[in-house]
Amino acid sequence: LVPLNIEYLQIATFILIIASLVQFSELIIKKFFPSLYKDFGIYLPLITTNCIVLGTALNNLILSNTIANFNFLHLIVYSLSIPVGYLIVIYLFSSIRVRLESAPIPKAFKGVPIALITAAFMALAFRGFSGIL
Repeated sequence: LVPLNIEYLQIATFILIIASLVQFSELIIKKFFPSLYKDFGIYLPLITTNCIVLGTALNNLILSNTIANFNFLHLIVYSLSIPVGYLIVIYLFSSIRVRLESAPIPKAFKGVPIALITAAFMALAFRGFSGIL
């Protein structure tokens, strides 16, 4: 990233690499070791959520060395707020998905398209909170 002068993409790159490796591993295990895949159950996809932990840790490292110079208390509050925010978003998204299952949605929008539309509207709604704090 340094030769291309895009160091600011470091966290996103780490998260993308980890998520890709986990998904690739899941596909390989599912195809060649079905019994192992059944044993892992939900735990293998949950590894992807660890990207949030890595992103928070790396972001804290960057924030502690920036001009803002966050102190220890700020970093603790920030680190605890990230999972709470993630929990709120996942809860809202799952609640909306449950309600959409019984809604009269056109066939072309069922599944992934309506999920992406829902995510877009949620992103717009949460964008309204930026700059409040």
